[in-house]
Amino acid sequence: MDKKTLFINADIIFQHYVSPNSYLTLNGHLIEDFGEMASCPQTTRYDYIYDLKNSSYISPGFIDLHIHGVAGADAMDGTATALKTISQILPKEGTTSFLATTITSPTKKITQAIENIARFHAYKGAKVLGIHLEGPFINLHQAGAQPKADIQESNPHLFSYWQSLAQGQIKLVTYAPEMDPHQRLLHQIIADGAIPSIGHSEATYEQVETVHSYGVSHMTHLFNGMLGIHHREIGTAGAALLLDSFTAEIIADGLHISPEMIQLLLKVKGYQSLILITDSIRAKHMEDGEYELGGQTVHLQSGVATLVDGTLAGSILKMNEAIKNMIHFTDIALHEAIHMATVNPAKKIGQFHCIGSIDRGKEADLVILNRELYVIDTFCKGERM
Repeated sequence: MDKKTLFINADIIFQHYVSPNSYLTLNGHLIEDFGEMASCPQTTRYDYIYDLKNSSYISPGFIDLHIHGVAGADAMDGTATALKTISQILPKEGTTSFLATTITSPTKKITQAIENIARFHAYKGAKVLGIHLEGPFINLHQAGAQPKADIQESNPHLFSYWQSLAQGQIKLVTYAPEMDPHQRLLHQIIADGAIPSIGHSEATYEQVETVHSYGVSHMTHLFNGMLGIHHREIGTAGAALLLDSFTAEIIADGLHISPEMIQLLLKVKGYQSLILITDSIRAKHMEDGEYELGGQTVHLQSGVATLVDGTLAGSILKMNEAIKNMIHFTDIALHEAIHMATVNPAKKIGQFHCIGSIDRGKEADLVILNRELYVIDTFCKGERM
């Protein structure tokens, strides 16, 4: 019989507002009910009771669509142990599900990573929702921290092979559309059920507009690894701002995008079109020192991860910190900042029916946050981590 859980005296963060002095009930791994404390059911009916004493929030669990690793582990390690580490550490920052993200590498290594992710099942911790294939079909001139030597020409047959190995679990594909001039890779990505995302690209506005007509409407870590805005050519990044249906990932650490640019993004796009990601690497939750990313040495010093030449190499950003930063950098409301880490990513990959918000019948992926938005507790499918 499923255990029943009751949270009382809580401020609950819903999709469009925050409900103070409320209760929330769980039946096993599902959200059962919620309401104001005046209508709270009798506590004797519940196996577990958590009194938040009107000093904490209950938020939907955070969803990270772009994360390479954490705590010394990376999705490219190609081992169940690495994925287990990522899955068990992420709840510490409130993340309850994620896309394990690859990096441009030799074909054999990407194949190994994809096979490993596809067969992995987390028994405790954050859930792997699938794979974000970042590269290798990108533009050499916008490689960023992607290993240049392993970048490949667009190859629809190779992608289809990988999707077959993944049993359809490749959900998001970062690629450069200008390197796929006949849209063969794009059509294969869509045909195989994945979402194409423009990134590590020098696509002009015209090129973005062309693939937009075929259904492309998402960008990977906006402004990073792409052609920026110029007043005579608004470029890859400018296209995301101008085309209303585009959604975009942002790394809200204050390094990858300035606070002022984040303010501008919110003015132009609105919080409903932006998705918070961490793009974090194995150095997250680790001390300063040397780490590895895609076979390259990464130096972590004072919270900044860079390659030897100074190129930013992912981040060590925690998702709850990204939310705090959004509120600090802008005048965005709490529920709007949370929206960018829950509702938006869930909708993007077609999972909003079961995760991404607090609603009856949805999975009980929850985060308890104090007033400073530090994580107190995380529940994955109703299980306390």
